[in-house]
Amino acid sequence: MTGHDDVWDALYEAWSSGERSGLATVVRTFGSAPRPAGSAMALTPQGRVVGSVSGGCVESDVLERTREAILNGTPQQASYGISDDDAFAVGLTCGGTLEIFVEPVDLRTFPELAKVMVSVRAGTPIAVATVLDHPRPEAVGTHVALRAHDHHGSLRPPHTPPDLMDDARALLRNGDNALLSYDTEGIRIFVRSLTPPPRMLLFGAGVFATALTSIGRTLGYQVTVCDARQVFTTADRFPDADEVVVARPDEYLAEEAAAGRVDARSVIVSFSHDPKFDIPLLETALGLDVEYVGALGSRRTHQRRTAALREAGVTSPALARLSSPVGLDLGGRSAAETAVSIAAEIIATRHGGRGVRLSDRGGPVHAVRAAG
Repeated sequence: MTGHDDVWDALYEAWSSGERSGLATVVRTFGSAPRPAGSAMALTPQGRVVGSVSGGCVESDVLERTREAILNGTPQQASYGISDDDAFAVGLTCGGTLEIFVEPVDLRTFPELAKVMVSVRAGTPIAVATVLDHPRPEAVGTHVALRAHDHHGSLRPPHTPPDLMDDARALLRNGDNALLSYDTEGIRIFVRSLTPPPRMLLFGAGVFATALTSIGRTLGYQVTVCDARQVFTTADRFPDADEVVVARPDEYLAEEAAAGRVDARSVIVSFSHDPKFDIPLLETALGLDVEYVGALGSRRTHQRRTAALREAGVTSPALARLSSPVGLDLGGRSAAETAVSIAAEIIATRHGGRGVRLSDRGGPVHAVRAAG
Protein backbone atom coordinates (compact mmCIF):
# COMPACT_ATOMS: atom_id res chain seq x y z
CA MET A 1 0.00 0.00 0.00
CA THR A 2 1.02 3.59 -0.50
CA GLY A 3 2.81 4.41 2.74
CA HIS A 4 -0.19 3.61 4.99
CA ASP A 5 0.81 0.10 6.10
CA ASP A 6 2.47 1.01 9.40
CA VAL A 7 -0.33 3.37 10.48
CA TRP A 8 -3.08 0.87 9.73
CA ASP A 9 -1.17 -2.04 11.23
CA ALA A 10 -0.78 -0.05 14.46
CA LEU A 11 -4.47 0.84 14.54
CA TYR A 12 -5.54 -2.73 13.85
CA GLU A 13 -3.28 -4.21 16.52
CA ALA A 14 -4.98 -2.12 19.21
CA TRP A 15 -8.43 -2.61 17.64
CA SER A 16 -8.04 -6.39 17.68
CA SER A 17 -7.13 -6.28 21.36
CA GLY A 18 -10.23 -4.29 22.22
CA GLU A 19 -8.14 -1.20 22.97
CA ARG A 20 -8.59 2.34 21.70
CA SER A 21 -6.02 4.18 19.62
CA GLY A 22 -6.14 7.57 17.94
CA LEU A 23 -5.91 8.60 14.30
CA ALA A 24 -5.12 12.07 12.94
CA THR A 25 -5.59 12.64 9.22
CA VAL A 26 -4.84 15.60 6.95
CA VAL A 27 -8.19 16.12 5.21
CA ARG A 28 -7.58 19.39 3.42
CA THR A 29 -4.61 21.58 2.49
CA PHE A 30 -4.09 25.06 1.08
CA GLY A 31 -0.90 26.61 -0.28
CA SER A 32 2.45 25.01 0.38
CA ALA A 33 1.27 22.61 3.07
CA PRO A 34 4.00 20.20 4.20
CA ARG A 35 2.02 16.97 3.75
CA PRO A 36 -0.76 16.08 1.27
CA ALA A 37 -4.35 15.20 2.14
CA GLY A 38 -4.52 11.63 3.38
CA SER A 39 -1.32 11.84 5.41
CA ALA A 40 -1.98 10.17 8.74
CA MET A 41 -0.56 9.71 12.22
CA ALA A 42 -1.61 7.04 14.70
CA LEU A 43 -1.17 7.06 18.48
CA THR A 44 -1.30 3.64 20.11
CA PRO A 45 -2.55 2.88 23.65
CA GLN A 46 1.09 2.40 24.65
CA GLY A 47 1.96 5.93 23.48
CA ARG A 48 3.76 4.94 20.29
CA VAL A 49 3.45 7.43 17.41
CA VAL A 50 3.33 6.07 13.86
CA GLY A 51 3.25 8.25 10.74
CA SER A 52 3.16 12.03 10.33
CA VAL A 53 0.73 14.79 9.43
CA SER A 54 3.13 17.69 8.91
CA GLY A 55 6.70 16.50 8.84
CA GLY A 56 7.14 17.96 12.31
CA CYS A 57 5.48 21.39 12.05
CA VAL A 58 2.31 20.81 14.11
CA GLU A 59 2.85 17.28 15.40
CA SER A 60 2.97 18.24 19.08
CA ASP A 61 -0.40 19.98 19.08
CA VAL A 62 -2.02 17.25 16.97
CA LEU A 63 -0.62 14.65 19.34
CA GLU A 64 -2.33 16.36 22.30
CA ARG A 65 -5.62 16.41 20.41
CA THR A 66 -5.21 12.73 19.58
CA ARG A 67 -4.67 11.93 23.25
CA GLU A 68 -7.89 13.81 24.05
CA ALA A 69 -9.77 11.79 21.42
CA ILE A 70 -8.52 8.54 22.94
CA LEU A 71 -9.55 9.67 26.44
CA ASN A 72 -13.01 11.04 25.66
CA GLY A 73 -13.88 8.86 22.66
CA THR A 74 -15.03 11.73 20.44
CA PRO A 75 -13.58 13.14 17.22
CA GLN A 76 -12.45 16.72 16.69
CA GLN A 77 -11.14 18.95 13.93
CA ALA A 78 -8.31 21.48 13.85
CA SER A 79 -6.93 23.93 11.30
CA TYR A 80 -3.39 25.28 11.20
CA GLY A 81 -2.26 28.08 8.95
CA ILE A 82 0.13 30.96 8.55
CA SER A 83 -2.65 33.45 9.32
CA ASP A 84 -3.51 31.70 12.56
CA ASP A 85 -1.50 32.87 15.60
CA ASP A 86 -2.01 29.55 17.35
CA ALA A 87 -0.77 27.70 14.30
CA PHE A 88 2.37 29.84 14.15
CA ALA A 89 2.95 29.08 17.80
CA VAL A 90 2.99 25.35 17.13
CA GLY A 91 5.38 25.77 14.25
CA LEU A 92 3.59 25.91 10.88
CA THR A 93 5.90 28.45 9.25
CA CYS A 94 6.02 26.94 5.74
CA GLY A 95 3.20 29.11 4.39
CA GLY A 96 0.51 26.46 4.02
CA THR A 97 -2.70 25.55 5.80
CA LEU A 98 -3.69 22.14 7.11
CA GLU A 99 -7.11 20.90 8.17
CA ILE A 100 -6.85 17.82 10.36
CA PHE A 101 -9.47 15.38 11.60
CA VAL A 102 -8.69 13.52 14.82
CA GLU A 103 -10.70 10.46 15.81
CA PRO A 104 -10.70 7.61 18.31
CA VAL A 105 -10.37 4.15 16.78
CA ASP A 106 -11.86 1.13 18.53
CA LEU A 107 -14.43 -1.61 17.97
CA ARG A 108 -17.32 0.80 18.55
CA THR A 109 -16.14 3.80 16.52
CA PHE A 110 -14.65 1.92 13.57
CA PRO A 111 -16.32 -1.50 13.11
CA GLU A 112 -15.31 -1.45 9.43
CA LEU A 113 -11.60 -1.67 10.26
CA ALA A 114 -11.48 -5.47 9.88
CA LYS A 115 -12.73 -5.19 6.29
CA VAL A 116 -10.21 -2.43 5.61
CA MET A 117 -7.31 -4.52 6.90
CA VAL A 118 -8.29 -7.57 4.86
CA SER A 119 -8.00 -5.42 1.73
CA VAL A 120 -4.82 -3.64 2.84
CA ARG A 121 -3.03 -6.91 3.53
CA ALA A 122 -4.28 -8.52 0.33
CA GLY A 123 -3.21 -5.54 -1.80
CA THR A 124 -6.82 -4.90 -2.85
CA PRO A 125 -7.74 -1.22 -3.30
CA ILE A 126 -10.30 0.06 -0.81
CA ALA A 127 -11.71 3.51 -0.08
CA VAL A 128 -12.53 4.65 3.45
CA ALA A 129 -15.07 7.46 3.67
CA THR A 130 -15.19 9.31 7.01
CA VAL A 131 -18.00 11.72 7.91
CA LEU A 132 -16.52 15.00 9.18
CA ASP A 133 -19.61 17.24 9.33
CA HIS A 134 -23.27 16.23 9.44
CA PRO A 135 -26.59 17.71 10.65
CA ARG A 136 -26.88 14.64 12.88
CA PRO A 137 -23.97 14.86 15.38
CA GLU A 138 -23.98 11.11 15.96
CA ALA A 139 -23.03 10.59 12.30
CA VAL A 140 -19.74 12.48 12.66
CA GLY A 141 -16.83 10.04 12.71
CA THR A 142 -18.73 7.18 11.09
CA HIS A 143 -17.15 5.34 8.17
CA VAL A 144 -17.96 3.57 4.93
CA ALA A 145 -15.42 1.09 3.52
CA LEU A 146 -15.84 0.51 -0.20
CA ARG A 147 -14.05 -1.72 -2.70
CA ALA A 148 -14.33 -1.17 -6.43
CA HIS A 149 -16.47 -4.25 -7.03
CA ASP A 150 -18.69 -4.13 -3.95
CA HIS A 151 -22.40 -4.33 -4.76
CA HIS A 152 -23.50 -0.85 -5.80
CA GLY A 153 -26.38 -0.26 -3.40
CA SER A 154 -25.57 -2.47 -0.45
CA LEU A 155 -23.13 -0.39 1.59
CA ARG A 156 -24.34 3.21 1.84
CA PRO A 157 -25.57 4.06 5.33
CA PRO A 158 -28.84 6.01 5.36
CA HIS A 159 -27.16 9.15 6.75
CA THR A 160 -24.80 9.53 3.75
CA PRO A 161 -25.58 11.33 0.46
CA PRO A 162 -26.78 9.23 -2.51
CA ASP A 163 -23.79 10.33 -4.62
CA LEU A 164 -21.18 9.25 -2.07
CA MET A 165 -20.60 5.75 -3.40
CA ASP A 166 -20.05 6.87 -7.00
CA ASP A 167 -17.83 9.74 -5.83
CA ALA A 168 -15.76 7.39 -3.67
CA ARG A 169 -15.39 4.88 -6.52
CA ALA A 170 -14.14 7.63 -8.83
CA LEU A 171 -11.48 8.62 -6.32
CA LEU A 172 -10.51 5.00 -5.66
CA ARG A 173 -10.05 4.36 -9.38
CA ASN A 174 -7.20 6.90 -9.46
CA GLY A 175 -5.92 6.26 -5.94
CA ASP A 176 -6.88 9.79 -4.88
CA ASN A 177 -7.84 11.30 -1.51
CA ALA A 178 -10.31 14.17 -1.33
CA LEU A 179 -12.66 16.10 0.92
CA LEU A 180 -16.17 16.00 -0.54
CA SER A 181 -18.74 18.65 0.32
CA TYR A 182 -22.47 18.11 -0.12
CA ASP A 183 -23.63 21.66 0.48
CA THR A 184 -27.36 21.05 0.17
CA GLU A 185 -27.19 18.61 3.09
CA GLY A 186 -24.43 20.39 5.06
CA ILE A 187 -22.29 17.25 4.93
CA ARG A 188 -18.54 16.91 4.47
CA ILE A 189 -16.92 13.52 3.97
CA PHE A 190 -13.24 12.72 3.56
CA VAL A 191 -12.43 9.82 1.24
CA ARG A 192 -9.01 8.21 1.44
CA SER A 193 -7.90 5.57 -1.05
CA LEU A 194 -5.77 2.74 0.29
CA THR A 195 -4.21 1.24 -2.79
CA PRO A 196 -1.22 -0.87 -3.76
CA PRO A 197 1.68 1.10 -5.25
CA PRO A 198 1.09 2.08 -8.87
CA ARG A 199 2.98 0.03 -11.42
CA MET A 200 5.81 1.17 -13.64
CA LEU A 201 6.29 -1.28 -16.51
CA LEU A 202 9.56 -0.89 -18.39
CA PHE A 203 10.08 -2.83 -21.59
CA GLY A 204 13.61 -3.27 -22.87
CA ALA A 205 16.39 -4.44 -20.56
CA GLY A 206 18.99 -1.76 -21.29
CA VAL A 207 20.82 1.01 -19.47
CA PHE A 208 17.87 3.43 -19.69
CA ALA A 209 15.61 0.93 -17.94
CA THR A 210 18.29 0.37 -15.30
CA ALA A 211 18.43 4.09 -14.55
CA LEU A 212 14.66 4.59 -14.51
CA THR A 213 14.12 1.53 -12.30
CA SER A 214 15.85 3.13 -9.33
CA ILE A 215 14.03 6.45 -9.81
CA GLY A 216 10.69 4.67 -10.18
CA ARG A 217 11.28 2.82 -6.95
CA THR A 218 12.06 6.10 -5.18
CA LEU A 219 8.83 7.61 -6.53
CA GLY A 220 6.84 4.78 -4.97
CA TYR A 221 6.16 2.65 -8.04
CA GLN A 222 6.20 -1.12 -8.16
CA VAL A 223 8.69 -1.53 -10.99
CA THR A 224 8.70 -4.37 -13.52
CA VAL A 225 11.34 -4.80 -16.23
CA CYS A 226 10.35 -7.04 -19.13
CA ASP A 227 12.30 -8.14 -22.20
CA ALA A 228 12.17 -11.16 -24.48
CA ARG A 229 15.98 -11.52 -24.43
CA GLN A 230 16.88 -13.79 -21.55
CA VAL A 231 20.60 -12.99 -21.57
CA PHE A 232 19.93 -9.32 -20.74
CA THR A 233 16.88 -9.78 -18.52
CA THR A 234 18.36 -10.88 -15.22
CA ALA A 235 17.69 -9.83 -11.63
CA ASP A 236 21.32 -8.92 -10.96
CA ARG A 237 21.22 -6.30 -13.72
CA PHE A 238 18.13 -4.68 -12.16
CA PRO A 239 18.59 -4.83 -8.37
CA ASP A 240 16.00 -2.09 -7.78
CA ALA A 241 13.23 -3.78 -9.78
CA ASP A 242 10.41 -5.55 -8.00
CA GLU A 243 10.09 -7.97 -10.91
CA VAL A 244 12.28 -8.95 -13.83
CA VAL A 245 10.34 -10.89 -16.47
CA VAL A 246 11.49 -12.70 -19.61
CA ALA A 247 8.59 -12.58 -22.06
CA ARG A 248 7.39 -10.93 -25.24
CA PRO A 249 6.47 -7.39 -24.12
CA ASP A 250 3.06 -7.21 -25.78
CA GLU A 251 2.04 -10.65 -24.55
CA TYR A 252 3.13 -9.94 -20.98
CA LEU A 253 1.33 -6.59 -20.93
CA ALA A 254 -1.87 -8.12 -22.32
CA GLU A 255 -1.77 -10.90 -19.71
CA GLU A 256 -1.22 -8.44 -16.85
CA ALA A 257 -4.05 -6.22 -18.06
CA ALA A 258 -6.42 -9.18 -18.41
CA ALA A 259 -5.56 -10.23 -14.86
CA GLY A 260 -6.47 -6.77 -13.53
CA ARG A 261 -2.91 -5.87 -12.60
CA VAL A 262 -2.74 -2.78 -14.83
CA ASP A 263 -4.90 0.20 -13.88
CA ALA A 264 -5.41 3.91 -14.48
CA ARG A 265 -2.32 4.77 -12.36
CA SER A 266 0.05 2.52 -14.29
CA VAL A 267 2.87 3.95 -16.42
CA ILE A 268 4.42 2.14 -19.37
CA VAL A 269 7.72 2.97 -21.09
CA SER A 270 9.19 1.19 -24.10
CA PHE A 271 12.95 1.25 -24.52
CA SER A 272 12.90 -1.24 -27.38
CA HIS A 273 14.53 -0.30 -30.66
CA ASP A 274 13.13 -3.35 -32.42
CA PRO A 275 9.82 -2.68 -34.23
CA LYS A 276 8.77 -6.32 -33.93
CA PHE A 277 8.56 -5.79 -30.16
CA ASP A 278 7.95 -2.05 -29.97
CA ILE A 279 4.93 -1.75 -32.27
CA PRO A 280 2.82 -4.63 -30.83
CA LEU A 281 3.66 -3.41 -27.32
CA LEU A 282 2.59 0.17 -27.97
CA GLU A 283 -0.50 -0.97 -29.84
CA THR A 284 -1.50 -2.92 -26.73
CA ALA A 285 -0.52 -0.15 -24.30
CA LEU A 286 -2.44 2.57 -26.13
CA GLY A 287 -5.57 0.45 -25.94
CA LEU A 288 -5.43 0.40 -22.13
CA ASP A 289 -6.70 2.90 -19.58
CA VAL A 290 -3.32 3.85 -18.09
CA GLU A 291 -1.82 7.11 -16.92
CA TYR A 292 1.19 7.31 -19.20
CA VAL A 293 2.71 5.60 -22.25
CA GLY A 294 6.15 6.64 -23.44
CA ALA A 295 8.65 5.37 -25.99
CA LEU A 296 12.34 6.14 -26.37
CA GLY A 297 13.68 7.16 -29.77
CA SER A 298 14.64 9.91 -32.16
CA ARG A 299 12.28 12.11 -34.18
CA ARG A 300 12.85 9.86 -37.19
CA THR A 301 12.07 6.77 -35.09
CA HIS A 302 8.92 8.47 -33.87
CA GLN A 303 7.76 9.13 -37.43
CA ARG A 304 8.32 5.51 -38.42
CA ARG A 305 6.69 4.32 -35.20
CA THR A 306 3.62 6.50 -35.72
CA ALA A 307 3.17 5.30 -39.31
CA ALA A 308 3.43 1.67 -38.21
CA LEU A 309 0.92 2.18 -35.40
CA ARG A 310 -1.54 3.87 -37.75
CA GLU A 311 -1.16 0.96 -40.14
CA ALA A 312 -1.90 -1.38 -37.23
CA GLY A 313 -5.19 0.46 -36.63
CA VAL A 314 -4.28 2.73 -33.72
CA THR A 315 -6.52 5.80 -33.82
CA SER A 316 -5.38 9.41 -33.73
CA PRO A 317 -6.80 10.01 -30.20
CA ALA A 318 -4.88 6.97 -28.95
CA LEU A 319 -1.68 8.14 -30.66
CA ALA A 320 -2.07 11.53 -29.02
CA ARG A 321 -1.56 9.79 -25.67
CA LEU A 322 1.87 8.53 -26.68
CA SER A 323 4.86 10.46 -25.31
CA SER A 324 7.41 10.02 -28.06
CA PRO A 325 10.19 11.04 -28.03
CA VAL A 326 9.81 10.32 -24.34
CA GLY A 327 10.66 12.78 -21.54
CA LEU A 328 10.90 16.50 -20.88
CA ASP A 329 13.51 18.71 -22.51
CA LEU A 330 16.05 19.00 -19.69
CA GLY A 331 19.08 19.03 -21.97
CA GLY A 332 20.63 15.88 -20.52
CA ARG A 333 22.19 13.07 -22.57
CA SER A 334 23.29 10.25 -20.27
CA ALA A 335 21.10 7.30 -19.33
CA ALA A 336 20.63 8.71 -15.82
CA GLU A 337 19.73 12.17 -17.14
CA THR A 338 17.32 10.65 -19.65
CA ALA A 339 15.69 8.67 -16.85
CA VAL A 340 15.25 11.89 -14.85
CA SER A 341 13.59 13.58 -17.83
CA ILE A 342 11.20 10.64 -18.26
CA ALA A 343 10.39 10.61 -14.55
CA ALA A 344 9.78 14.36 -14.69
CA GLU A 345 7.31 13.92 -17.54
CA ILE A 346 5.52 11.15 -15.64
CA ILE A 347 5.22 13.40 -12.57
CA ALA A 348 3.97 16.30 -14.69
CA THR A 349 1.40 14.05 -16.34
CA ARG A 350 0.15 12.77 -13.01
CA HIS A 351 -0.24 16.17 -11.40
CA GLY A 352 -1.03 18.36 -14.40
CA GLY A 353 2.30 20.18 -14.25
CA ARG A 354 3.78 22.15 -17.13
CA GLY A 355 7.44 21.36 -16.62
CA VAL A 356 8.52 25.01 -16.33
CA ARG A 357 10.84 26.56 -13.74
CA LEU A 358 8.89 27.60 -10.63
CA SER A 359 10.97 30.77 -10.46
CA ASP A 360 9.68 31.74 -13.91
CA ARG A 361 5.99 31.64 -13.05
CA GLY A 362 3.67 33.08 -10.41
CA GLY A 363 0.89 31.50 -8.41
CA PRO A 364 0.98 28.76 -5.78
CA VAL A 365 3.87 26.30 -5.81
CA HIS A 366 1.53 23.31 -5.58
CA ALA A 367 -1.43 23.18 -7.96
CA VAL A 368 -4.78 22.08 -6.56
CA ARG A 369 -6.33 19.04 -8.22
CA ALA A 370 -10.07 18.86 -8.56
CA ALA A 371 -11.72 16.02 -6.67
CA GLY A 372 -12.78 13.05 -8.77
